[in-house]
Amino acid sequence: MTQAASSHSDSTAFVAVKKLTKRFGSVVAVNNVDLTLSRGETLAIIGPSAAGKSVLMKCLVGIYGADEGTIYLDQDDVSDTNAPERPKWAAKIGMLFQQNALFDSLTVWENICFRQIELGTLSRKAAKERAVELLGLVGLAQESAELTPSDLSGGMQKRVGIARAISTDPELLLLDNPTAGLDPVLSNHIELMISKIATQRGTTVISITNDMQIARTRYQNLMMMHDGKVYWSGKTDDIDDAHNAHLTQMLDGSSQGPITMRTGKREDGIFA
Repeated sequence: MTQAASSHSDSTAFVAVKKLTKRFGSVVAVNNVDLTLSRGETLAIIGPSAAGKSVLMKCLVGIYGADEGTIYLDQDDVSDTNAPERPKWAAKIGMLFQQNALFDSLTVWENICFRQIELGTLSRKAAKERAVELLGLVGLAQESAELTPSDLSGGMQKRVGIARAISTDPELLLLDNPTAGLDPVLSNHIELMISKIATQRGTTVISITNDMQIARTRYQNLMMMHDGKVYWSGKTDDIDDAHNAHLTQMLDGSSQGPITMRTGKREDGIFA
């Protein structure tokens, strides 16, 4: 198994995860995971349901604390979720959650610029102007700014979530299935936009995706997870020479291979 962006040393890494483990009771959701990315690099995380992908991302953003291991962001150890520096670290991160996590009581524009309004970094007038600008970027009409999330389709809510994730020009952009529920044309538009953000702004992007074509063609690096473990990581250019059974099965979407379907009840989807 190779490491994503392994040509870069930890001293130059913008994101460095070392032997990260996260448990929920007796279940090990993330098991001894390593990850290294330099500033401006992009990574797609793939894997079956309950692989630990979303849990890993929530550890990166600070929602879950690490049971073991460390997480470094721009060489700061951000593993402690209660550290007084947490607001400073959080300001560098934008995140799209799997279920969008929009506030039902707020309008679309208030959702998009929620952080800026709460912190007072933008006036409400400036925040609305910023939100309308971002709505156009994700393919929504400016009239949707005054709507509430309940007025929107699932795909439109997804786009609002993406607009909120990029509203602060984050240094690290975390995306949990950014194109889930979107049609192929819009999916391609969103992924092109993500690539443009990474290229033009030097944003480091980590994205969970179920679209294997997008994973292969839009991201520089790829990580394959199953049962909380990393089974392969490396450059997407090296995928065809990987000869890894888990990776091959996932990319091909085959029912035959080392990945088997879970049976029984899952706990509220947190191990996705």
